Amino acid sequence: MADDYYKTLGVARDASQADIQKAYRKLARKFHPDMNPDDKTAKQKFQDVQKAFDVLNDPTKREQYDRYGSAFESMGQGGPRPGGAGGFNPGAGGASFEDVDLGQFFGERFGGDPSSFGDIFNQFRRAGGAGQGRRAQAQSRRGEDLGAELTVPFHTAVIGGEAQVTVRRADGEVETLSVKIPAGIDEGKKIRLRGQGEQVKRGTPGDLLITVHVAPHPSFHRRGNHLELKVPVTLAEAALGAKIDIPTPKGTISLRVPPATSGGTKLRVKGHGITPARGEPGDLYAEIEIVLPKSLDQESQELIRQLDARLNQSAGGGVRRELRW
Repeated sequence: MADDYYKTLGVARDASQADIQKAYRKLARKFHPDMNPDDKTAKQKFQDVQKAFDVLNDPTKREQYDRYGSAFESMGQGGPRPGGAGGFNPGAGGASFEDVDLGQFFGERFGGDPSSFGDIFNQFRRAGGAGQGRRAQAQSRRGEDLGAELTVPFHTAVIGGEAQVTVRRADGEVETLSVKIPAGIDEGKKIRLRGQGEQVKRGTPGDLLITVHVAPHPSFHRRGNHLELKVPVTLAEAALGAKIDIPTPKGTISLRVPPATSGGTKLRVKGHGITPARGEPGDLYAEIEIVLPKSLDQESQELIRQLDARLNQSAGGGVRRELRW
């Protein structure tokens, strides 16, 4: 057998169609010339993979290939067809890789990335003499969109990153995909992975729509692009003022607590909130929370009473003098 298509795709001779399609997707991504600009052999390897898939993915062609080998297309047809024994001829009405709009796969049009393009075999198939009408009909078919749910940590939603999402397809195949999480994504927002939905034969695959959920944080809360953080301080730090370290998405910073700061006071740290992919960055609001000891000895209690009497006297009537119905 001149060309062993099973060996080219790296599958067994009894491989299922799903196995053949999975192997093809992997090799097409690996050998596509645009992914290997410095490899002069990538074009030929890519064409060999496409050629093997074109035969093995078609049950009729596969049965004839298993019986007659790579010259099966010439059997009973008066000799080989143009382009060689296997009938592979990129210039005879079919599509070579140069004919493909790679923006669909590599993100130039849609802003994606090379790891997220869909099944190439559903985007172009050598039709062997098919006219414009047939190609237009194939392009009009589109697979169903799929939905998925993904929960990301709070810090990933704020600063961005990557996450993994598991997708179960209609044929039962389970696939894990990497997803880029943009900085500042909010609860309930959707991320679209083009070409990762349901596949259709001789058509365009659907998209995968991922609904993002954000896990709560034990300390931080979000309000638009602003972050809120409760900062515990001692009685002395609130009364006398202090410099304290607090965490932020940009790292630990030193926060100045002014003297005589009451509990509930919010100190603004400009630009240390959420920095979205588009738009102005938010701020961080540090809410002062005065923390007292769980128990006080007699001497400490007496000192506080003396301080309280002195402060109430200077306040001219006490801290609640403005309260009224």
